[in-house]
Amino acid sequence: MDRAYIDYKKLEEMTQRGGIYVTKMNKNLKDKILNDTMYQMPNGPMEVRIQHVTFTKQLKEKDIIHHSLIITYVNGKKKRLISLLTNNMDSDPSKIIPIYRKRWEIELLFKQIKQNYPLKYFYGESTNAIKIQIWITLIANLLLMLMRKRLVRLWSFSGLATMVRITLMYLC
Repeated sequence: MDRAYIDYKKLEEMTQRGGIYVTKMNKNLKDKILNDTMYQMPNGPMEVRIQHVTFTKQLKEKDIIHHSLIITYVNGKKKRLISLLTNNMDSDPSKIIPIYRKRWEIELLFKQIKQNYPLKYFYGESTNAIKIQIWITLIANLLLMLMRKRLVRLWSFSGLATMVRITLMYLC
């Protein structure tokens, strides 16, 4: 989940339905710390810090009190502190941190799809038509990635996508 998307009501609804989220902590969030635990490496520096916090949002119908964890760790490459927000109270931080790292691979997939398959408009207006168009885009992307891995010549993904698009238009 993107850190710009912080909606207490949605986060609480997701938690109530059994959904789990992991997102980068937004510095502007106002929280109340219920429990704070820091684990250190044998040579002294901090390994991970776990804070059990609550966020309160006052709404007209009722107040929302959302419980979550802030997991802070040191990024190995740049030696920066990274703080993650999650509602997964049961998992070990060693399982939650890789979940956030995988997010970057998903971001790269979205970037690749946006650059090579511009979905500027949808061919249908129904939910089903839009889903079909998105699924076709994902399948085409997967086929091109498989094709690229099997080719002897090194192609950039966008170059291969363009070549396939031109070839298909020429055949029609």
